[in-house]
Amino acid sequence: MDVYSDITCLKGVGPKTGENLKKCCIFSILDLLLYFPRDYEMISSCSSLTDEKNIGKLIINCKVVKIDKDIRTKNGKTISTVIFNDGNNIFKGKWFNQPYMKNYFKINCDYTIMGKLQDFKGETSIINPTLVKNRSNEENSEKIMPKYPLKSGITNSLIAKLVNYVLKDVDIDENLPEWIINRYKLCSLDRAIRIIHNPSSMKELQEARRRLKFQELFTYSLKILMLKNYFNENKKGIAFKISDELKLLKEKLPYDLTKAQNRVIREILIDQKKESPMNRLVQGDVGSGKTVVALISAFNIIKNGYQAVIMAPTEILATQHYLEAEKLFEDFNINVKLLCGSTTQKNKEEIKRDLKDGNIDLIIGTHALIEDNVEFKNLGVVVTDEQHRFGVMQRSRLTNKGKNVDTLVMTATPIPRTLSLYLYGDLDVSVIDELPPGRQKIETHYIKEDLKYKAYNFALEEIKKGRQVYIVCPLVEENEDLDLSSVENLYSELKEEYFSEIPIEILHGKMTPKIKDEVMNRFKSGEVKVVISTTVIEVGINVPNATLMIIENAERFGLAQLHQLRGRVGRGQHKSYCILISNIKNDIIRRRMEIMKSSNDGFFIAEQDLKIRGSGEIFGFRQHGEDGLILSDIAEDIDILKMANLEAKKLIESNNEKDIKIKNEIFKKIEQTSKFICFN
Repeated sequence: MDVYSDITCLKGVGPKTGENLKKCCIFSILDLLLYFPRDYEMISSCSSLTDEKNIGKLIINCKVVKIDKDIRTKNGKTISTVIFNDGNNIFKGKWFNQPYMKNYFKINCDYTIMGKLQDFKGETSIINPTLVKNRSNEENSEKIMPKYPLKSGITNSLIAKLVNYVLKDVDIDENLPEWIINRYKLCSLDRAIRIIHNPSSMKELQEARRRLKFQELFTYSLKILMLKNYFNENKKGIAFKISDELKLLKEKLPYDLTKAQNRVIREILIDQKKESPMNRLVQGDVGSGKTVVALISAFNIIKNGYQAVIMAPTEILATQHYLEAEKLFEDFNINVKLLCGSTTQKNKEEIKRDLKDGNIDLIIGTHALIEDNVEFKNLGVVVTDEQHRFGVMQRSRLTNKGKNVDTLVMTATPIPRTLSLYLYGDLDVSVIDELPPGRQKIETHYIKEDLKYKAYNFALEEIKKGRQVYIVCPLVEENEDLDLSSVENLYSELKEEYFSEIPIEILHGKMTPKIKDEVMNRFKSGEVKVVISTTVIEVGINVPNATLMIIENAERFGLAQLHQLRGRVGRGQHKSYCILISNIKNDIIRRRMEIMKSSNDGFFIAEQDLKIRGSGEIFGFRQHGEDGLILSDIAEDIDILKMANLEAKKLIESNNEKDIKIKNEIFKKIEQTSKFICFN
């Protein structure tokens, strides 16, 4: 069987199924084999819940004792309950918004059900159990069931069936050098692929995942190293001069730049003088002054006769940059324009025409900048703010609007120093590790959930002083399985108990950009006093009058993310506070809250979070389908990444015939796609 064959060649895959599989990015048999499970479920049989210690799903024989009447919750949800007896214990089966499920059961009849055992409001229950029919002998033993990412009508059973069919008829060739496999005691690629889809034990699964993670991170490292070499050797950029007007611009600033800002500006100007295109990342903690660094960098390009573009993730942030640029450049004959989704059609056409003719020096905007009909006369530099908010292809489309342009990317997400070397091996990294004078420390406290009333009473005191408040929680809607605050529930609760006479609004990611911007503008103007939000305000506008950040379920967030959220306050002259409301159920959570209380240093916090949690969720790095990583998590798998990176460097330097063959194959792929690759 040819693994490069179209997926529709498989038995049982007709035109419609083939189309749905392609919507899941499964175009070939190879794509199917690399469509790894997103998770696994342990399913085990048990004769009695008394002996059940399995945290996964279980299958159990039981008798129906009673069928309760449905209950309607205050949020309009229906809870259906059937009471079972397994011979030793009485337990409940509960279904949410599935009232029809109780119709499958009759009192005093025996059934086999499957589900996950949970403690629901102090009772032993199985939430949303399924009825097992025609139970086979295979289901009498423990089993690890793969769970695939699903969409477009594709079912888990279909993926599993197709994968098993293919694996019966295919041999997967090894593609790592033998010396690497031996050195790190890795299993073969063929074995790893088979196990990842059908593990018989957790130990076996870990063996397969280790091999495939190493493979991913080895390839990731190779691509970064080869890509950097390719661009350095093959791309001739623009050598810009240092403008005499830079001194005048710095003199016009209403404040002195910090040593860190001056150092980063020097590094950028040195890059601009080189013939090879600049590829630099600027990392700066919340409030460290990255925007002015970007504007000064763009100023030098403009004074060389070229155009500059700054892309921000939200209209409100783009507008903030635009207003700052207009004020800074007003005496320097620089034409600055703003292009966003809300720009009127007439103005859009005029801006696009002026951009193409070269009449606009600096354009600032959102995704609207990457539309095909946005053209530049002579683009010199592309600046992407909060680079992790944009996909690789989005950034590529903007960079490719010029010829070998300089690229500057900025992020306020603190990356631990131990990690940035591997994560940004293809970029020159500048760090603004100093806050401007006058930027005050935000006083941080953490409290248990049962004392949260203190936080909201304090919020009322701040509002009486004329201040404003952010409240952040992790969910948009109520989740029956997780006892977490949600934006909608919290809004109802706080509006009734604390803020009945106070203008309060909701903000979350499911809202349209236009509505989000309207809410934030009302908040900025002071019309709205309290915003209850998800993490969409992590990157937002400057509201100097906001002095209090309250974060519900703080234990659910990474420390770096908590630090980002905290950075929304403390931007004005008034003393600012952050209160973390947390379910402190163990020492690790307490330790994390103590770190937040004791430090305002984003890089220190990120380092501590990496040590404690070791998870890529901290930084939001994982962008499946963009960086080519499916199983690996750069932060979580840092040890594997270090080994893989070391071997990738050795392979780059190797003259061995087999190694050269591997390098050539990867180089061909890079050359074919270099126009579309944005490796920043």
